[in-house]
Amino acid sequence: MTAAPRIRVAIADDQTLFCSGIQMLIESQPDLLFVGSAPDGLAAVELAAQQRPHVILMDIRMPGIDGLTATERIVGEHCDTVPRVIVLTTFQRDVAILRAVAAGASGFIMKDATPEFLLAAIRTVHSGRSVIAPEETTALIESLAEKRMGPADDASIAALSPREKEVFLLAARGLTNAEIASAAYISETTVKSHVSSILGKLKMQSRLQLVVYAYENGLLS
Repeated sequence: MTAAPRIRVAIADDQTLFCSGIQMLIESQPDLLFVGSAPDGLAAVELAAQQRPHVILMDIRMPGIDGLTATERIVGEHCDTVPRVIVLTTFQRDVAILRAVAAGASGFIMKDATPEFLLAAIRTVHSGRSVIAPEETTALIESLAEKRMGPADDASIAALSPREKEVFLLAARGLTNAEIASAAYISETTVKSHVSSILGKLKMQSRLQLVVYAYENGLLS
């Protein structure tokens, strides 16, 4: 029986000791493969291109190009297999988290998270899910986002069908697929299909981006 390919993991952080600790943790897991570290954003972009990691742990604040810019470049430049980015932060209410999610990050974790939580986060984003739940993201955004002046930018979702717009707004409020299905009187399978179509049309990687997008364009009060 052939073993499943290991999850390729990289880290971008300017603290050498922290990176070494993460490397040791990754290398202790049989299903994970450590493929390198980068001390700054530019090096992270180069590392992503050379090593093709499945998951990148990305510090927000680094010398030169920061983690936000690096995330945007990495997610935007990889058209075939887009690496999943987990943002590392020391402050849970950091407004930079919103920019990271908008740039394509699959979630964030605190730097003081337990080793077990970090490993679970890596496996979670590799499976296509987000580290932070949509409803928690909504609470985060509401506490950080500035009040948007002016009317809602309805043109921002003009590419969506009427049903997709309905699903978009429900998902942006943090509802689960089951809750959306109940509210829209459709099946969960149909909800999943609509969400996948929505993310594709809006060129997004996750439902986290969808929530941020809705608030940035004034689509939710």
